[in-house]
Amino acid sequence: MGVYRISVIHGDGIGPEVNQQAVRLLVAIGERFGHQFSFHEYLAGGAAIDATGNPLPDETIAGVKDSDALLFGAIGGPKWESMPHHLKPEAGLLRLRSELGAFANLRPAVVYDELVDASTLKPEVVRGTDIMVVRELTGGIYFGQPRGIEGEGSERRGFNTMVYSVAEIERIARVGFETAMKRDKRLCSVDKANVLDVSQLWREVVIGLSKEYPEVRLSHMYVDNAAMQLVRNPTQFDVIVTGNIFGDILSDAASMLTGSIGMLASASIGGPIGFFEPIHGSAPDITGKGIANPLAAIASAGMLLRYGLGLNEEADTVETAIRAVLGDGLRTADMAAPGQTALSTVAMGDAVLARLDGK
Repeated sequence: MGVYRISVIHGDGIGPEVNQQAVRLLVAIGERFGHQFSFHEYLAGGAAIDATGNPLPDETIAGVKDSDALLFGAIGGPKWESMPHHLKPEAGLLRLRSELGAFANLRPAVVYDELVDASTLKPEVVRGTDIMVVRELTGGIYFGQPRGIEGEGSERRGFNTMVYSVAEIERIARVGFETAMKRDKRLCSVDKANVLDVSQLWREVVIGLSKEYPEVRLSHMYVDNAAMQLVRNPTQFDVIVTGNIFGDILSDAASMLTGSIGMLASASIGGPIGFFEPIHGSAPDITGKGIANPLAAIASAGMLLRYGLGLNEEADTVETAIRAVLGDGLRTADMAAPGQTALSTVAMGDAVLARLDGK
């Protein structure tokens, strides 16, 4: 039996609604496999701003660092968009990633056979898609210095710096290679080496590291072509490794192949504490309606089990339950076909829990 301390940040909008289903899932897994999970709630994002004036209170940082993993809901919304940049919910999220040393973001994009018709692309294009995007998360243009806005009038300018060190590139590339070794042993490194000096260094380091992984078939692709290829022929990809801004864009593009952003989980790893969250955002337009799809949050709990706690059998059980629910034709509003009955957030959570026991 394992004893695990789980930090929970419910966040804003639909974050608490979907996160509650993920917590229920973890409790059920604990009961089934004999683990003891204790849950400790902290504030971040808009909820933290409202309560403390700070998008990431020191208490949250300390509490999360004292846990084994972090289950994160979603943050942000129109209410806080006019805040100064350093006080916006997103600023707290970026700082939290940095504080945790979570430099690698894993974003799976899987097209389930049961949902192949839900994609905006033709079924024959997306069927069989199973991509893992490995995005560098704590470096690059989002964190590089110098940055800022300066000057007056028409000469006023904004600037950011894209910068990567050899060590930063090597550590994210290693995650990419290790991930590929556990899958189909294909790794595509995405850069813009035909234009950017930083991408030339990126490619050089990735090629050098590839000698340690002779079983992995390494390819390279410019980011603009990668965006096109994701839409043209997504099944050509197994694992994609790329920098922060490119990964931000490509992982969102890959997510839309699946037919519903409400299905997609993510893991941010690399430091001592893993950070697990759905990618769909706070969805203020449906907050409180009880119709949000909890499967991304539930799948994030599955990734927490696998990548945060090393509980692979338990994670497999979660993934099997999600597939069983979809195979039974159960859908929330974002996935339901015209005329099909849509389950509520809680009802979908109930369905997944039932499938854990084979019901």
